[in-house]
Amino acid sequence: MPTPAGGPAAFRTRADEVYAQLKRDVAEFSLVPGDRFTESEISERLGVSRTPVRQALFRLQQEGFVEVLFRSGWRVLPFDFDQFEQLYDLRMVLETTAAHRLCEGIRPVDRQLLDALAGIWLVPGAQRSTDTARVAQWDEDFHCSLVAAAGNAEMARVHRDVTDRIRIIRRLDFTKQPRIDATYDEHAKILKAIRANRGDQAAMLLRAHIETSQAEVRKITLHQVHLAHAAHRAART
Repeated sequence: MPTPAGGPAAFRTRADEVYAQLKRDVAEFSLVPGDRFTESEISERLGVSRTPVRQALFRLQQEGFVEVLFRSGWRVLPFDFDQFEQLYDLRMVLETTAAHRLCEGIRPVDRQLLDALAGIWLVPGAQRSTDTARVAQWDEDFHCSLVAAAGNAEMARVHRDVTDRIRIIRRLDFTKQPRIDATYDEHAKILKAIRANRGDQAAMLLRAHIETSQAEVRKITLHQVHLAHAAHRAART
Protein backbone atom coordinates (compact mmCIF):
# COMPACT_ATOMS: atom_id res chain seq x y z
CA MET A 1 0.00 0.00 0.00
CA PRO A 2 1.51 3.35 -0.96
CA THR A 3 2.03 5.80 1.85
CA PRO A 4 2.68 9.54 1.77
CA ALA A 5 6.31 10.51 1.49
CA GLY A 6 7.57 11.53 4.88
CA GLY A 7 11.01 10.02 5.35
CA PRO A 8 12.07 7.69 8.13
CA ALA A 9 10.09 7.68 11.36
CA ALA A 10 11.43 10.12 13.94
CA PHE A 11 12.24 9.09 17.51
CA ARG A 12 9.02 9.02 19.54
CA THR A 13 8.76 9.81 23.23
CA ARG A 14 6.27 8.16 25.55
CA ALA A 15 4.19 11.35 25.37
CA ASP A 16 4.18 11.07 21.56
CA GLU A 17 2.89 7.51 21.84
CA VAL A 18 0.10 8.53 24.23
CA TYR A 19 -0.79 11.46 21.97
CA ALA A 20 -1.02 9.17 18.92
CA GLN A 21 -3.12 6.61 20.80
CA LEU A 22 -5.60 9.21 22.06
CA LYS A 23 -5.98 10.60 18.55
CA ARG A 24 -6.69 7.07 17.33
CA ASP A 25 -9.24 6.70 20.12
CA VAL A 26 -11.04 9.80 18.82
CA ALA A 27 -10.78 8.81 15.16
CA GLU A 28 -12.05 5.28 15.87
CA PHE A 29 -14.90 6.48 18.13
CA SER A 30 -13.51 4.93 21.29
CA LEU A 31 -13.70 8.49 22.63
CA VAL A 32 -16.49 10.70 21.31
CA PRO A 33 -17.47 14.36 21.81
CA GLY A 34 -18.69 14.91 25.36
CA ASP A 35 -16.79 11.98 26.90
CA ARG A 36 -15.07 12.81 30.18
CA PHE A 37 -12.01 11.12 31.63
CA THR A 38 -9.16 11.72 34.05
CA GLU A 39 -5.41 11.57 33.59
CA SER A 40 -5.32 8.65 36.03
CA GLU A 41 -7.79 6.67 33.91
CA ILE A 42 -5.73 7.18 30.77
CA SER A 43 -2.52 6.43 32.65
CA GLU A 44 -3.91 3.15 33.96
CA ARG A 45 -5.38 2.10 30.61
CA LEU A 46 -2.17 2.76 28.66
CA GLY A 47 0.21 1.58 31.38
CA VAL A 48 2.20 4.81 31.59
CA SER A 49 2.80 7.48 34.20
CA ARG A 50 0.68 10.61 34.38
CA THR A 51 3.47 12.88 33.09
CA PRO A 52 3.38 11.75 29.42
CA VAL A 53 -0.43 11.59 29.63
CA ARG A 54 -0.57 15.20 30.76
CA GLN A 55 1.89 16.28 28.06
CA ALA A 56 -0.16 14.51 25.39
CA LEU A 57 -3.41 16.03 26.62
CA PHE A 58 -2.01 19.56 26.63
CA ARG A 59 -0.92 19.01 23.04
CA LEU A 60 -4.39 17.76 22.10
CA GLN A 61 -5.88 20.75 23.90
CA GLN A 62 -3.82 23.12 21.76
CA GLU A 63 -5.14 21.35 18.65
CA GLY A 64 -8.76 21.67 19.75
CA PHE A 65 -9.53 18.02 20.48
CA VAL A 66 -10.01 18.20 24.27
CA GLU A 67 -10.46 20.70 27.07
CA VAL A 68 -9.47 20.59 30.73
CA LEU A 69 -12.29 20.85 33.26
CA PHE A 70 -11.70 22.58 36.60
CA ARG A 71 -11.10 19.77 39.11
CA SER A 72 -13.06 17.38 36.89
CA GLY A 73 -10.51 15.93 34.48
CA TRP A 74 -10.81 16.32 30.72
CA ARG A 75 -13.53 16.33 28.08
CA VAL A 76 -13.55 15.56 24.36
CA LEU A 77 -14.71 18.74 22.65
CA PRO A 78 -17.82 18.88 20.42
CA PHE A 79 -17.30 19.14 16.69
CA ASP A 80 -16.49 22.60 15.34
CA PHE A 81 -18.36 22.44 12.03
CA ASP A 82 -17.27 25.93 10.95
CA GLN A 83 -13.66 24.82 11.27
CA PHE A 84 -14.37 21.61 9.34
CA GLU A 85 -15.87 23.68 6.51
CA GLN A 86 -12.72 25.79 6.33
CA LEU A 87 -10.46 22.73 6.39
CA TYR A 88 -12.40 21.11 3.57
CA ASP A 89 -12.07 24.31 1.53
CA LEU A 90 -8.30 24.28 2.11
CA ARG A 91 -8.13 20.58 1.24
CA MET A 92 -9.89 21.28 -2.05
CA VAL A 93 -7.38 23.98 -3.02
CA LEU A 94 -4.41 21.76 -2.20
CA GLU A 95 -5.67 18.65 -3.98
CA THR A 96 -6.89 20.33 -7.16
CA THR A 97 -3.59 22.19 -7.39
CA ALA A 98 -1.75 18.88 -6.97
CA ALA A 99 -3.83 17.31 -9.75
CA HIS A 100 -2.81 20.05 -12.16
CA ARG A 101 0.88 19.74 -11.17
CA LEU A 102 0.82 15.97 -11.65
CA CYS A 103 -0.63 16.31 -15.13
CA GLU A 104 1.88 18.94 -16.19
CA GLY A 105 4.76 16.46 -16.06
CA ILE A 106 4.68 13.24 -14.10
CA ARG A 107 8.06 11.83 -13.08
CA PRO A 108 8.73 8.06 -13.42
CA VAL A 109 8.45 7.56 -9.65
CA ASP A 110 5.03 9.21 -9.76
CA ARG A 111 3.92 6.81 -12.49
CA GLN A 112 4.83 3.94 -10.20
CA LEU A 113 2.80 5.50 -7.42
CA LEU A 114 -0.23 5.89 -9.67
CA ASP A 115 0.10 2.28 -10.78
CA ALA A 116 0.12 1.18 -7.14
CA LEU A 117 -2.99 3.26 -6.40
CA ALA A 118 -4.68 1.81 -9.47
CA GLY A 119 -4.06 -1.66 -8.05
CA ILE A 120 -6.31 -0.73 -5.13
CA TRP A 121 -9.00 1.44 -6.70
CA LEU A 122 -9.26 0.18 -10.30
CA VAL A 123 -10.48 -3.30 -9.41
CA PRO A 124 -13.65 -5.24 -10.28
CA GLY A 125 -16.57 -4.81 -7.92
CA ALA A 126 -16.13 -8.30 -6.48
CA GLN A 127 -12.58 -7.44 -5.39
CA ARG A 128 -13.50 -4.25 -3.53
CA SER A 129 -12.87 -4.32 0.20
CA THR A 130 -15.82 -4.11 2.61
CA ASP A 131 -13.57 -3.44 5.60
CA THR A 132 -14.61 0.11 6.50
CA ALA A 133 -11.52 0.90 8.60
CA ARG A 134 -9.19 -0.34 5.85
CA VAL A 135 -10.99 1.60 3.11
CA ALA A 136 -10.96 4.73 5.26
CA GLN A 137 -7.18 4.44 5.66
CA TRP A 138 -6.74 3.72 1.96
CA ASP A 139 -8.79 6.83 1.20
CA GLU A 140 -6.49 8.98 3.32
CA ASP A 141 -3.42 7.42 1.69
CA PHE A 142 -4.88 8.00 -1.77
CA HIS A 143 -5.33 11.73 -1.29
CA CYS A 144 -2.10 12.27 0.67
CA SER A 145 -0.12 10.31 -1.92
CA LEU A 146 -1.42 12.43 -4.79
CA VAL A 147 -0.46 15.66 -3.02
CA ALA A 148 2.95 14.31 -1.98
CA ALA A 149 3.64 13.13 -5.54
CA ALA A 150 3.09 16.66 -6.86
CA GLY A 151 6.55 17.49 -5.51
CA ASN A 152 5.88 20.42 -3.14
CA ALA A 153 6.97 19.35 0.34
CA GLU A 154 5.32 22.29 2.12
CA MET A 155 2.03 21.72 0.33
CA ALA A 156 2.18 18.05 1.34
CA ARG A 157 2.92 18.97 4.97
CA VAL A 158 -0.07 21.31 5.19
CA HIS A 159 -2.27 18.69 3.53
CA ARG A 160 -1.20 16.03 6.05
CA ASP A 161 -2.11 18.41 8.86
CA VAL A 162 -5.56 19.02 7.34
CA THR A 163 -6.03 15.27 6.90
CA ASP A 164 -5.15 14.71 10.54
CA ARG A 165 -7.67 17.27 11.73
CA ILE A 166 -10.62 16.01 9.69
CA ARG A 167 -9.91 12.30 10.22
CA ILE A 168 -12.78 11.69 12.65
CA ILE A 169 -15.29 13.19 10.21
CA ARG A 170 -14.02 11.14 7.29
CA ARG A 171 -14.05 7.95 9.35
CA LEU A 172 -17.66 8.63 10.29
CA ASP A 173 -18.48 9.03 6.61
CA PHE A 174 -17.02 5.58 5.94
CA THR A 175 -19.45 3.85 8.29
CA LYS A 176 -21.93 3.89 5.38
CA GLN A 177 -21.55 1.35 2.57
CA PRO A 178 -22.93 3.65 -0.20
CA ARG A 179 -20.16 6.14 0.57
CA ILE A 180 -17.55 3.37 0.27
CA ASP A 181 -18.96 2.33 -3.11
CA ALA A 182 -18.97 5.95 -4.28
CA THR A 183 -15.37 6.40 -3.14
CA TYR A 184 -14.21 3.48 -5.27
CA ASP A 185 -16.05 4.86 -8.31
CA GLU A 186 -14.83 8.43 -7.84
CA HIS A 187 -11.22 7.51 -7.10
CA ALA A 188 -11.15 5.37 -10.23
CA LYS A 189 -12.28 8.30 -12.39
CA ILE A 190 -9.75 10.64 -10.78
CA LEU A 191 -6.90 8.20 -11.36
CA LYS A 192 -7.86 7.64 -15.00
CA ALA A 193 -7.89 11.38 -15.64
CA ILE A 194 -4.49 11.91 -14.00
CA ARG A 195 -2.92 8.98 -15.82
CA ALA A 196 -4.20 10.48 -19.09
CA ASN A 197 -2.70 13.89 -18.12
CA ARG A 198 -6.13 15.55 -18.19
CA GLY A 199 -5.49 18.11 -15.46
CA ASP A 200 -8.70 20.10 -15.76
CA GLN A 201 -10.83 16.97 -15.67
CA ALA A 202 -8.91 15.51 -12.72
CA ALA A 203 -9.27 18.75 -10.77
CA MET A 204 -12.99 18.91 -11.57
CA LEU A 205 -13.50 15.32 -10.43
CA LEU A 206 -11.51 15.92 -7.23
CA ARG A 207 -13.54 19.03 -6.48
CA ALA A 208 -16.82 17.16 -6.92
CA HIS A 209 -15.50 14.25 -4.82
CA ILE A 210 -14.49 16.53 -1.94
CA GLU A 211 -17.69 18.58 -2.16
CA THR A 212 -19.76 15.40 -1.80
CA SER A 213 -17.82 14.43 1.30
CA GLN A 214 -18.15 17.96 2.64
CA ALA A 215 -21.91 17.82 2.15
CA GLU A 216 -22.04 14.58 4.15
CA VAL A 217 -20.28 16.35 7.03
CA ARG A 218 -23.18 18.80 7.27
CA LYS A 219 -25.57 15.88 7.83
CA ILE A 220 -23.70 14.44 10.79
CA THR A 221 -25.63 14.28 14.04
CA LEU A 222 -24.55 13.41 17.56
CA HIS A 223 -26.74 10.31 17.25
CA GLN A 224 -24.58 9.06 14.36
CA VAL A 225 -21.45 9.58 16.43
CA HIS A 226 -22.83 7.52 19.29
CA LEU A 227 -23.95 4.79 16.89
CA ALA A 228 -20.37 4.60 15.63
CA HIS A 229 -19.17 4.51 19.25
CA ALA A 230 -21.52 1.62 20.03
CA ALA A 231 -20.40 -0.27 16.92
CA HIS A 232 -16.76 0.22 17.91
CA ARG A 233 -17.39 -1.16 21.40
CA ALA A 234 -19.36 -4.12 20.02
CA ALA A 235 -16.51 -4.98 17.63
CA ARG A 236 -14.07 -5.13 20.55
CA THR A 237 -16.19 -7.49 22.68
